[in-house]
Amino acid sequence: MFEFFLHVALGLALGALGGLFGIGGGLIAIPVLAVGFALPQQLAQGTALVMVVPNVMLALWRYHQRNRIDWRNALALALPGLGSAFVGSSWALALEARQMRLAFAGFLLVLAIYTLARAVLRSAPASGALRYPWPWLTLVGGGAGVAGGLFAVGGAVLATPLLTALFGASQVVAQGLALAMAAPSTAAALATYALHGEVLWQVGLPLALGGLLSISLGVRLAHALPERLLRGLFSLFLVASAALLLRS
Repeated sequence: MFEFFLHVALGLALGALGGLFGIGGGLIAIPVLAVGFALPQQLAQGTALVMVVPNVMLALWRYHQRNRIDWRNALALALPGLGSAFVGSSWALALEARQMRLAFAGFLLVLAIYTLARAVLRSAPASGALRYPWPWLTLVGGGAGVAGGLFAVGGAVLATPLLTALFGASQVVAQGLALAMAAPSTAAALATYALHGEVLWQVGLPLALGGLLSISLGVRLAHALPERLLRGLFSLFLVASAALLLRS
């Protein structure tokens, strides 16, 4: 029983971070499970997805309530992302655990450097309107879906910086669209990991419960913070997650 409440408390913290950064909490849950719980990388990713899937659904609804999501753009991201998530998940399950851990850490560091540069350097003002028409979003959805399936983060962590840099979306608009793409792709990735026995449900379910209780708080905070500060915090969050993995 103590372990159950410990996992719920951990889910509370991860859910708040997931709502703040629009990623469902998986980015930090995976290093915590891999290092703190000594789980192989694939098992850590599959278990984290149990929490990520419902958290992403709730965060998507909260973002839509505060900043209406264009569902045509969302579908242009989500449909190719769904198919490519199966491809990424299959690749992940075929790799050796240590290779997966190093690849995941490298992925986070590259994204952190890029996001931090975007936060520091001056760029064109962001807005709710996208710079390019919706068909171009299918390319983002396909690429982010592969990364999401491979690293069990739903693709939102890759889609968000692409939408801000290439399409001129604000951080909050980008995070909402990225969540819309991540919702079906995380479900597809979880199904793939579960079919291969790479999920610890007794850990993932209490994490999910805690996350659902706190993710709305993170969403509210995301809409209250200045744009540049939110990007800077996001990049530091990525560095911390990568460092936790590399220490192991």
